[in-house]
Amino acid sequence: MTDAEWAVVRLLLPVPGWMRGRGGQPEAYCHRAILDSIRYLVDNGIKWRAMPGDFPPWDRVYAFFRRWRDHALVKEFHDRLRARIRERQGRDAQPTAGVIDSQSVKADAVVGTDSRGYDGGKQINGRKRHAVVDTLGLLLGVMVTSADTGDRTAAQVLLKQVTDTHHRLALIWADGGYTGSLVEHCLAALALVLAIVKRSDDMRGFVVLPKRWIVERFLAHLMRTRRLARDYERRTASAEAMVYWSMTLLMSRRLARPRPARA
Repeated sequence: MTDAEWAVVRLLLPVPGWMRGRGGQPEAYCHRAILDSIRYLVDNGIKWRAMPGDFPPWDRVYAFFRRWRDHALVKEFHDRLRARIRERQGRDAQPTAGVIDSQSVKADAVVGTDSRGYDGGKQINGRKRHAVVDTLGLLLGVMVTSADTGDRTAAQVLLKQVTDTHHRLALIWADGGYTGSLVEHCLAALALVLAIVKRSDDMRGFVVLPKRWIVERFLAHLMRTRRLARDYERRTASAEAMVYWSMTLLMSRRLARPRPARA
């Protein structure tokens, strides 16, 4: 991280329990060095044991990653960054609309058969990432399943999680894979309007579809972080945490940019 990024990030970090008088052993390494180590791993796709020597020991970095994953601290940190960006753009911290889509990726050999499947449509043997983003393309919620899990099945669980966290959410755009009973389920159970953005039959070649390009751009960003180009995580919880860490890279850099001067 640059000094400008650290100045923004430092104020948004969750406070460790030992600093709040809740017990626990004080941490031996600076948070900036630990965050740089995790961001380096996610961005460059290295193994944990291949951590460069100028970072803290890999096992201490992984222990930090595991603790933040198990206690949902990475999600808390991510949500604070997202709220700061939305406020900087003149939006409310809580979104009212979003876009949902999924992405199938190949899985490494370490991924077990309990969380691995075959996506016949994409012809991919691996996992599937289901994500909901706001209208700025910032992540609201993610769920990783086997690749053979249907979009509508996963969307019922994911949208329930997202609406429980974001109470003002009222509209979700989706593609044709989310049609059917899911539309009625969202309206009746979640008070959520699921609007389907379809591609017309007379379209040829590449066409930018309204609203759907937002989540497609988000999925393209995930593929730019090499750790997410293929699923290397044994647990789906770790795979979801890697997505949140990837988004913190994007958001911290965006917050560190100087604001353009208005005319």
